[in-house]
Amino acid sequence: MSAFGQASRQEKKNGSKPYILGLIDEVHSKVLGEKRILNIYLPEGYNQKDTVRYPVIYLLDGSADEDFIHVVGLVQFNSFEWVNQVPRSIVVGIATVDRRRDFTFPTSIKEDQKKYPTSGHSDKFISFLETELQPFIEKKYKTNGSQTIIGQSLGGLLITEILLKKPTSFNKYVIISPSLWWDNGSLLDQKPKAQEGGFTQQTDVYIGVGKEGLTPTALPRVMEVDANVLAEKLKGMKSKSLHVHFDYLPQENHATIMHQAVSNSFRLLYPKVREKQSSGR
Repeated sequence: MSAFGQASRQEKKNGSKPYILGLIDEVHSKVLGEKRILNIYLPEGYNQKDTVRYPVIYLLDGSADEDFIHVVGLVQFNSFEWVNQVPRSIVVGIATVDRRRDFTFPTSIKEDQKKYPTSGHSDKFISFLETELQPFIEKKYKTNGSQTIIGQSLGGLLITEILLKKPTSFNKYVIISPSLWWDNGSLLDQKPKAQEGGFTQQTDVYIGVGKEGLTPTALPRVMEVDANVLAEKLKGMKSKSLHVHFDYLPQENHATIMHQAVSNSFRLLYPKVREKQSSGR
């Protein structure tokens, strides 16, 4: 395990020091047959020796040059004492290797099979999350059992698949601009497991989408429409355990939506509980 940032010889000479944002960890996956890099943010006050335990937020596309840094900033800000919107949390950024391979299920569209030859192995990545990564984090870090997962685009597609097929895997699902067009929207026809009897886990779902327009498919589809169909499908279950929030952000597009949507999701998914309203810093 090592810290982000490197001090050059010149920095050592002039007394400057690297700014430490988080830790770089690594887990070997037998399921995927490779090592996966994890970027870890530990909240202020984290101490392996005390009894305090923390929620975990799993972030897809969690490389340092992807979404890890700005999402960690949102988590840190919203957990400040004077904001108190989100509980102090551990963030686990899963660095990307092959998004098409990891985030998509097999498609029946021949052109996509040829265009994306490595695609269609989300089952293995989901197994990695469930049988290797989550147990690794639970064992190594001070967690309290609360687990959130965040992902955009193909990452949103993967999270939707998990929610529909294995809804108890996480407590909170943040689905942003999901690429539900994959395989001509077949995932929207999937019957949710949560619809079956026995699903009692309190689960919160945020679905955020911007003004994104037509999808890259032979048959015209609109991402905003697909996202809304997903939200209505989940709400239509009328489950007392599943709480769904749909958020349309017309001022955002596929490139800009991530940051604002994550911020919005924190306001909607984390009930704000505070005894006293802080007046400032």
